[in-house]
Amino acid sequence: MDELKEEAVQDELPEVAAIKEPLKLYHVSFRKALQPKAASSKIMNLAAGELVMVHTDHGPEPAHVCGSGIELTPVNPGKPAELLPIIRRAGNEEVARYQNLLQREAEAKTFCQKKIQELNLDMKLLQVERFFNGSKVIFYFSAETRVDFRDLVKSLVQEFRTRVEMRQIGVRHETQMLGGIGCCGRELCCGLFMKDFAPVSIKMAKEQDLPLNPAKISGVCNRLLCCLTHEYETYKALKKGMPKVGRTMTFEDKPFKVIQCKTLDGTVTVASLDPPGDTRVLTREEWEKGVAVAKDKMPADDRPEPRRPAPPSAPKAAGTPDSAPGRSPSPGRQQHPRSKQAGPGKPPQGQKPPVAKAPSDRPQGGKPETPRPEGAKPGGGKPHRSRRSRGQKKGKTP
Repeated sequence: MDELKEEAVQDELPEVAAIKEPLKLYHVSFRKALQPKAASSKIMNLAAGELVMVHTDHGPEPAHVCGSGIELTPVNPGKPAELLPIIRRAGNEEVARYQNLLQREAEAKTFCQKKIQELNLDMKLLQVERFFNGSKVIFYFSAETRVDFRDLVKSLVQEFRTRVEMRQIGVRHETQMLGGIGCCGRELCCGLFMKDFAPVSIKMAKEQDLPLNPAKISGVCNRLLCCLTHEYETYKALKKGMPKVGRTMTFEDKPFKVIQCKTLDGTVTVASLDPPGDTRVLTREEWEKGVAVAKDKMPADDRPEPRRPAPPSAPKAAGTPDSAPGRSPSPGRQQHPRSKQAGPGKPPQGQKPPVAKAPSDRPQGGKPETPRPEGAKPGGGKPHRSRRSRGQKKGKTP
């Protein structure tokens, strides 16, 4: 049973993944403007510029060889290869079909751009990709907001008589697709080798001591430079333990203040405080000793006090009111003085004896009492009824 499973797996694998011969690494590009991808082949003498057929998810696709690399020897040839397998060199008929494919892609881009202007759609058409077998046409575009392109898709389907797919991409993927030259003078990282875009934050620029000027730390796509992520971890490791700018340290029994740190050189520029004005550049060994001495000679008032464990609470006496059985007073609640037992004729402890007040003619509440005629009932003579009785006798005279 296991042998049958292994044979079924071998049949599903690409031809290149199942061979036991050494492989050679190549870089191929499906379109000249697109990013090269890694591929492997058992053909050892492929030259740059040759057109080859590469196995993809939707069938064989023609691609140009950009360059060759080292030879690869598969350890487990039974496992599927992670690289794109090169099937063979392209024949004369396939080369002619590929040239015709490029021409039809240019015509499709012109037609789609014309329809976008007619429909007045707020979108930017970037590139058109047509499968080699003609099963699908993909239109790549960018837009700031969501675009309703249903009418556009209907026109494209009627024109090309095949499946049409519209893909909206962001500004970073747009730059990756179009390519360009960065501020360093080299080809853009996203168009050369980057596959995924890692998140970039302004904290990475601060860690590398770069000027926080958007024009200097932004790329062609008007986003933070992707290369900030390449050296962030290195700067973070080198800065570990270095004194920060503005810190006071002791070196050769003299106080100094840090005014500049050079991460790559590992040097620290300090200015003397006594006497002021003397500036020195310390190497890594020197400022490490200075930082260690500064920690040892730190005044006792500046040192952080260690946390002490809280003392355990003392047990309460059995005769206290809180320890009475059946009663658990809430924390922070004080007992009323009147609840304490006091002797006869004596006020509770801590309370003054009540003072007798003279009777007043003024009624309680502060309002004078209005005289009532003799024989009149309170409340104006109207009988008092509850809400329930009033609801039951609604509409009837009392």
